[in-house]
Amino acid sequence: MDVLSYVLSMASLWKHPESKFFFACFTDRTGRRLKRSTKETGRAKAQRIADAFELAARQKQTARQVRSVIAELHKTITGQDVAALTIREHSENWLAEKKGTAPATLVFYRGSVKKFLTFLGERADADISEIEAKTILAYRNELITVVSPKTVNHDMKTVKALFKAARRDQLLVDDPTEFIETVKGRADASRRPFTLDEVKRVLAVANDEWRSMILFGLYTGLRISDVAMLRWSNIDLEKQEISIVVQKTTKPLILPIAAPLASHLESMPSSDDPRAPLHPKANGTWEREGRTGRLGNQFAELLMDAGLRKPSSKAGKGQKARREAQALSFHCLRHTAISLMKEAGIPESVVMAMVGHSSKEVSAKYTHVGRDALDKAAASLPNLVA
Repeated sequence: MDVLSYVLSMASLWKHPESKFFFACFTDRTGRRLKRSTKETGRAKAQRIADAFELAARQKQTARQVRSVIAELHKTITGQDVAALTIREHSENWLAEKKGTAPATLVFYRGSVKKFLTFLGERADADISEIEAKTILAYRNELITVVSPKTVNHDMKTVKALFKAARRDQLLVDDPTEFIETVKGRADASRRPFTLDEVKRVLAVANDEWRSMILFGLYTGLRISDVAMLRWSNIDLEKQEISIVVQKTTKPLILPIAAPLASHLESMPSSDDPRAPLHPKANGTWEREGRTGRLGNQFAELLMDAGLRKPSSKAGKGQKARREAQALSFHCLRHTAISLMKEAGIPESVVMAMVGHSSKEVSAKYTHVGRDALDKAAASLPNLVA
């Protein structure tokens, strides 16, 4: 018996009592025993598929070669060609599976996929098995020249998920993203809290809605998306608290209303509709776009008007030029609230509970800090409401 005949004879069949299909049992080139459904009810056809699985698994072949072997066998048995699935088609299917995720997350996924397909160009319409690790690496390296390391890793996480799903669905034998490493870099090392004088300068140049957004960011530590989503139904002036489901973590959060923020709320024009947003323009932008990019840009313009941020210097560097890191953003109001409370002697566990911190390390330290402790934390914040 020659080697090929010996290898093919090793594959066997197994049938679950509750399944009508035979499963192929075979060994790959590393010695692992594998089991795959043949999707066949006849033993003879199932055995031929099992033999092909074994042959493909035993030989050191690329995913493209393996798919070619299986495709030829499929055509021989059924008389039909295997429909090729392109990277673009698989991406669309994968995004369709993600429709149950948070709106902002879905928007991010779509953006990441669009960037990847744009990079691939015509290759996006090739069979997914033709993608190679060197192409994925080239994409990652191009991202490095355009965006921050954190954004590179976020985008690559999406790409990795795409190909992990392809392997799960048996479209691939080898995952070309498996050994692509993340990018190391200083994570927001230049970001810092605002000083009180800087907050006052931004408030001085802000319109009424942005002034309100800034006050909420400072006195609650909420992210810009959560501030934009606030509605009157989230506000209980009688109990002096804000109840909200945080966008990033989807966890419910109850925050005490600091006295200056309560004063600001009382001065705002209220609505008979509890679903009415506190900040209509920002809410409309968020609802329409599902992302914070435009709101962040508007806040950046306020920082420039206040003399706290330099204009973006990309002139002459091309559209893909990497943006310069900026020390201040809306998120820094969250850091400001944390710093002010810590400076006032508020325990870290209370501070982190107050701002709804989501990191596992901090969450592990949480205790039931109690409303009194949160009220004390809120009361420690300075009054910047004129």
